[in-house]
Amino acid sequence: MTGSQRRDQLIEVGRSLFAERGYEATSIEEIAQRALVSKPVVYEHFGGKEGLYAVVVDREMADLLQRITSSLSAHRSRERVEQVTLAFLTYIEECTDGFRILVRDSPADARSGTYSSLLNDATTQVEHLLASDFSRRGMETEFAGLYAQALVGMVSVTAQWWLDERQPPKEIVAAHLVNLCWNGLMHLEKKPQLEAERSREDPEGESAASAG
Repeated sequence: MTGSQRRDQLIEVGRSLFAERGYEATSIEEIAQRALVSKPVVYEHFGGKEGLYAVVVDREMADLLQRITSSLSAHRSRERVEQVTLAFLTYIEECTDGFRILVRDSPADARSGTYSSLLNDATTQVEHLLASDFSRRGMETEFAGLYAQALVGMVSVTAQWWLDERQPPKEIVAAHLVNLCWNGLMHLEKKPQLEAERSREDPEGESAASAG
């Protein structure tokens, strides 16, 4: 193998082992053994296990973020929600090992990006889109960040659940997520309140409603 071919091979071997066993449980010895090389070869290319892990995570982060960004950069509002949800689920389907690595805890001193930082990037993009939409609808834009956190969190947590379930198919999962997201967004109250707050402000109205 050439140097670049050997490097790519070690990245794929490391990716597979980190997904299968986790960072802490994976050793340089195992990586070298599975790649059929000596340990010094791994050190030569990456300086150690942390260096290899950082390269693996950076590649996965770049891949997933590119998919999310592309899905948000075109289409109308509802299509954006659909496309970003499908992009997330498709990444899990096509890059299962990569997603398992991203959602696991990174080593404490890892210099590479983390899954939470990737979600923060995605949330920032969604916040800008929501703020623009809220402004057009005469709603307060100061809460766009809160709604962005809720939407990205909902898709992310559901995606992690689907990682192991794989049922129903991703298109159905995406359709139900979009149903909840979109229909919720389209019927937002401009000044939402908890029911307890409504009751305190209008006790007579509550009594009349109960009587009716």
